[in-house]
Amino acid sequence: MKGAPGPPSEQAAILAAAGPGLAAQLESAEQRLAEIPARAGPILGPHLRRTLDAGGKRLRPMLVFLCARRGAESEPVLRAAVGVELLHTATLVHDDVLDRSPLRRGRPTVFAAGGRLEATAAGDLLLARAFAELTATDDPAAVRELSAASSALVRGELMQRADAWAAAVSVERYVERCELKTARLFEAACRLGALLGGSAGAGAALGRFGAAIGLAFQIFDDVLDVSGSAERTGKQRGTDLLDGTVTLPLIFAREGDPGLRSLDLRTIDAVGAAEVCERISSTGALERSRERALEYVARAKTALADVELEDAGRRALELVADGVVERYS
Repeated sequence: MKGAPGPPSEQAAILAAAGPGLAAQLESAEQRLAEIPARAGPILGPHLRRTLDAGGKRLRPMLVFLCARRGAESEPVLRAAVGVELLHTATLVHDDVLDRSPLRRGRPTVFAAGGRLEATAAGDLLLARAFAELTATDDPAAVRELSAASSALVRGELMQRADAWAAAVSVERYVERCELKTARLFEAACRLGALLGGSAGAGAALGRFGAAIGLAFQIFDDVLDVSGSAERTGKQRGTDLLDGTVTLPLIFAREGDPGLRSLDLRTIDAVGAAEVCERISSTGALERSRERALEYVARAKTALADVELEDAGRRALELVADGVVERYS
């Protein structure tokens, strides 16, 4: 099973800073994830295998292990790392059902391969397995943490659906949506690592680190939807526009382009989406969005000042933050 937590250069730098333990911990998580499809039956098993094999950055498990510090090798921490990745993957599968997406990470989605019913069931099973992992930690606080993150994800998705195709969305509402839909799970990963690794007192500061990283991650992801090629992002350029999702680049671009303010997103096709992406780029909205994301990266690093960390652990977390920026470069 593949599961690099980012491009090779980024991953190598983080692993080098953290020491050999992190690589072994991530491999243990991959092995645990690989066991999930085998127990899913003949219909859902192949879907789960392809979805989990697609890998991704594995940022959330990495944050669990890094924030657990000396307790990172414990079984509860491993289960938390696997649990947050399963929850994250479940949301992607469900998102693809809602958006009727054909591609994810350059591969056919479960929705495209098996249809709505099988994709919904696959996402449900991943969600159930996520909570099974956390329940096995025998720590009610850990289960509550993942439950709160899951509830936030649902609220964020409902906000995004309510805002679909909207002619006006405020920056404040966009940020709130990102906090719920993306940042909250990053925060939970950090807090779970601290809690189950024996450093619960550091959970609040590490949670702030994770939340800020999550916001930066989402903003950069939205920038890439406008600026990135399908070969790089694994999905069609302007997918958010075609889904009616109003993101920060479009919000900023509407301020400088009256034509974008009056544009009905329902009227555009794939060619039109690419043209709108060019118009967004010409307004300077991508640079403004990037600057906002960099503010959150800086905020994340500032949060680490409130945590007693070994030099290696601090450097590794800072590199995770820098890696969010590298996704855009």
